[in-house]
Amino acid sequence: MTLIPSQLEDTQSRKDRREVPLQSVGVKGVILPFQIKVKDNGHQTVLATVDLFANLPHYFKGTHMSRFIEILEEWRNRPVSDPEIRKILTQTRTLLEAETAHISIKFKYFIEKQAPVSGLTGILGYDSTFIGDMSDDGMISKLGVSVPVTTVCPCSQAISEIGAHNQRATIRARVCFTPGRFIWIEDLVRLLEKQGSMDIFPLLKREDEKYVTEHAFRNPKFVEDVVRDCVLELRQDERIKWFSVECEAEESIHQHSAFACEEESR
Repeated sequence: MTLIPSQLEDTQSRKDRREVPLQSVGVKGVILPFQIKVKDNGHQTVLATVDLFANLPHYFKGTHMSRFIEILEEWRNRPVSDPEIRKILTQTRTLLEAETAHISIKFKYFIEKQAPVSGLTGILGYDSTFIGDMSDDGMISKLGVSVPVTTVCPCSQAISEIGAHNQRATIRARVCFTPGRFIWIEDLVRLLEKQGSMDIFPLLKREDEKYVTEHAFRNPKFVEDVVRDCVLELRQDERIKWFSVECEAEESIHQHSAFACEEESR
């Protein structure tokens, strides 16, 4: 005999007598294609890793894991930015009968960059994350990006007769949006990469290499300088109500990395 769904036992909905509510249950590390809205209209298809959670009241034995996947499958072919994240979380709370919902979407976002002299273009990938948390109090939206830059050591430059040591550094930032406001990935990336000694480019000819090398050496920065300059820029952006920013430089003459960070809210 074949049972129809209504005849199958719903074990997850059994009552649990331990009276222990859980803050987060759901699916973690779901890998699937996702469409991310781009600043100049359209969208970019990315390979995303998604976590989607909801709270579980003390009286339910378990959650319905398949419902989380159903939600993600429904949204993976629809371009997403902050307004759509809000809809996903609202749907999650409704379908799971939950008070709170959380989503994290991690992906590599590609931006076209033009070489400073030759004008040749290529694409550079930036690790990015959309984060959303929703409850009866409203929604908290965050955007995270990881931006590679070049840094030149001011101390090395000051004490050396010739040259200075330089390295690739990474600026990592998370920003929390002011309610009703939004920052595009492209805007946040550009704000941050301008704070290094020099940008990183996907394609450079000789004339470009000369330009970026000389520009970097005229603009030496410690990781402390990079973070402080990022802080000053982020403070001025009214779309941001909270941020954290850090810079890590893989030192070229040391085995360790140099590191600095700061977190602030309005």
